[in-house]
Amino acid sequence: MGIKVTKAKRSRIGSVDFDNLGFGEHFSDHMLSMEYAGGAWSAPEIVPYGKLSVHPALCSFHYGQLIFEGLKAYRRPDGLALFRPRQNFERLNRSAARLCMPPVDVDTVLEGLVRLVRLDRKWVPRKEGQSLYIRPFMFGSSNFLGVRASDAYRLLIITSPVGAFYKAGFNPVKLCTPGGYIRAAPGGLGEAKTAANYAASLLPAEEAKRRGFHQVLWLDARKNRYIEESGAMNVMFLIGDELVTAPLDGTILPGITRESVMEIARSWGIKVSERPFTIDEVFAASKGGTLREAFGTGTAAVISPIGEIAHGDARIVINGGRTGPLAQRLYDEITGIQYGTRPDRFGWVMRI
Repeated sequence: MGIKVTKAKRSRIGSVDFDNLGFGEHFSDHMLSMEYAGGAWSAPEIVPYGKLSVHPALCSFHYGQLIFEGLKAYRRPDGLALFRPRQNFERLNRSAARLCMPPVDVDTVLEGLVRLVRLDRKWVPRKEGQSLYIRPFMFGSSNFLGVRASDAYRLLIITSPVGAFYKAGFNPVKLCTPGGYIRAAPGGLGEAKTAANYAASLLPAEEAKRRGFHQVLWLDARKNRYIEESGAMNVMFLIGDELVTAPLDGTILPGITRESVMEIARSWGIKVSERPFTIDEVFAASKGGTLREAFGTGTAAVISPIGEIAHGDARIVINGGRTGPLAQRLYDEITGIQYGTRPDRFGWVMRI
């Protein structure tokens, strides 16, 4: 494929403190760009990272046609690699369909991404726990006022060297249910990775942080009882010998780390159930001594142990507020596959 590459005149990498990266605060020298017009996508083009010039009537500003993905590149003993990138772009296309946006050719975008990461390979961090976060996003690029789907679109991929997602690192987080707020309802946008879903979560998350919690544990919109997901993570609970997570019924994101965890757990002989379950069941299991662990799953944090949950005036502490053995084992397994220190039994790693 003819991918045009315009290199940055000067690298900014010398201005970055790789010992104190944070998350999503620095951006590499180049980005990938594709444009959709007249019913077809242009070939990918790699250009210097920089500001965009847009019209004030850009339709995605006003009507929210914006979707995105998140994945990572890892530095391994055998070179650089991506973790399940095809699944990310397949999910991008499902989000696109929900928002009346055109699909991308997965092979074309993957080839462009590989070229981008190879070009900015020096930006892939070298320390344990660090990685190059990759953010593909697509938005309507027509300029008009009036509620309708855009005629033109732009896809960009930017990358950012990152450290741990949570400042606390791999330590248990505290969650609370959101009271009267909801994130998604059946038939809505809950299963699409769109900006609107995250905008809806900001106020409840800020209120949770003011109360001393790290994030919100979302419940269903109809009955305010069934556990769905948390912030930017899917959630799982080990109740007795059963690992339970909410089903993909249209209101939660089909997480790639979620899917990976379930496949690994089943390969270990653990019973994994995708079924509706309530906050009351979780609190009853805690009271009865059968709630052994809880954790979130997601690209950014991989596994995030949950140490405490508040619901109304009631609180439970899980596993004494400590990281559980299953969460630790899963984290070690997935990061081991990603960083090349454990065998890739499932064929998830794409070498670049």
